[in-house]
Amino acid sequence: MRQLIIIGSGPAGFTAAIYAARANLSPLVIASSVEVGGELMNTTEVENFPGFPEGIQGPELMQKMQEQAEKFGAEIVYDDVTALDLTGPVKRISLGSGRSEEADAVIFATGSAYRKIGIEGEERLSGRGVSWCATCDGFFFRERTIAVVGGGDSAMEEATFLTRFASKVYVIHRREELRASKIMQERAFANEKIEFIWNSSVTDILGDDAVTGVQLTSTVDGSTRELPLEGLFVAIGNDPRTHLVHDQLDLTPDGTIWVDGRSSRTSVPGVFAAGDVIDPTYRQAVTAAASGTVAALDAEHFLAALDEAGAPASDADQIEGLPVV
Repeated sequence: MRQLIIIGSGPAGFTAAIYAARANLSPLVIASSVEVGGELMNTTEVENFPGFPEGIQGPELMQKMQEQAEKFGAEIVYDDVTALDLTGPVKRISLGSGRSEEADAVIFATGSAYRKIGIEGEERLSGRGVSWCATCDGFFFRERTIAVVGGGDSAMEEATFLTRFASKVYVIHRREELRASKIMQERAFANEKIEFIWNSSVTDILGDDAVTGVQLTSTVDGSTRELPLEGLFVAIGNDPRTHLVHDQLDLTPDGTIWVDGRSSRTSVPGVFAAGDVIDPTYRQAVTAAASGTVAALDAEHFLAALDEAGAPASDADQIEGLPVV
């Protein structure tokens, strides 16, 4: 049985692995069979991660994080978690390969997934004009004409933020009124760079190697037209990847995993959570990495308390409450 298993291989998971490995916990990182590195693997230039003044490609950043974790002794497994049993003192994890693992502690860092429109060109032009993160990619659209898809607070926030860079920002919404809060609507309506396109859905993204426009279909009469663009930001929400822990861990009203204050401690002793799976607000690589640090330190203290008390894992409920110094 292992001391610590980390589920997830984004900035939170790999940062937790770095800290845990340096603490001689020999963590096992279950990194996924196809999505190693998380959402940053779909990002091109990352200019806002500290330590890279010239910027760094998203996949390269994740590769460096993985190499750093492995340097200190983390073990990486390219497999998918199919089931979890977190109810007892020994945490049991089933993998797609048929393999199973057990640990005293688990860090859950599976991140979140941006909701996608689900149309042709969305995946093909990802990083080539299609983006799901204005904070990440807005800088690359200086003096360009772009559009934001969505009608909630996130879409209004993205559109308003993007006016710092773009010369024109369309907001495309499938209804004739927004779902966003009144104050967010007022800010967007007052911005001269923002123009609203109502009762329209994006049904195709145009361009071979880069976005050149979109096809809009009226939700009223089904008519279509093309809108020339140089960038498309999809802001229709995101979903934390919590399906594996439903009915095992407490969740917040936002659907993220509940944690105790600023800690990473979940509702189950010995289970910790980090990154976008606990963060409905910021969802940045650097905040996820910081969250991974917290989780690793919390897990280290938990395991140290087990060891110092000389207690078996079955006494974890009592030990979880010990003060951390």
